[in-house]
Amino acid sequence: MYKLFLKRIIDFTASLFGVVLLLPIFLLVTVFLILANNGKPFFIQRRPGKNGKIFKIVKFKTMNDKKDTNGNLLSDADRLIKIGSFVRKTSLDELPQLINVLKGDMSLIGPRPLLTQYLHLYSDFQNRRHEVKPGITGWAQVNGRNAISWDKKFELDVWYVDHCSFLVDVRILFKTLLKVIRKEGINAANAATIEPFNGE
Repeated sequence: MYKLFLKRIIDFTASLFGVVLLLPIFLLVTVFLILANNGKPFFIQRRPGKNGKIFKIVKFKTMNDKKDTNGNLLSDADRLIKIGSFVRKTSLDELPQLINVLKGDMSLIGPRPLLTQYLHLYSDFQNRRHEVKPGITGWAQVNGRNAISWDKKFELDVWYVDHCSFLVDVRILFKTLLKVIRKEGINAANAATIEPFNGE
């Protein structure tokens, strides 16, 4: 009952309330990023959702598009702008994904949507993460986020698929709030983002 019906109702109601409540912060961050990022406050990218269906995720753009002399993008750490660093540490970069939740592409709680180029690399076990909608936060995020290995991340994602319930989601939500307040597990060691997934 919860996974099939109630979860979507809670997602829609809570995300709508969140958008209205956080609108002043949303607008303020947008203005700052427009000024700091050459008029580009948002990062939009194709990601796989439930059953691998592709959707466009929306996040605040925390990195610039600077390239080296060969035309290649600089490393994530080198492109992370100052205001972007603050936005990422406070997890405000995830705020626009409430729009994805309203649209039904995502849930508030679920495995984080990864890159489309990883799809062909997953084992059958790893691919089970797509049996539910991706989330803004999830079981892997409250148990290490970017600071854990890919193997552990997939293990935690599949655990959530098998144990999704209202009580589990409430637990993840409260643990997420604690993680945000403490700024824990945001970046992998010595990197702005986790290392790319290269398969088993």
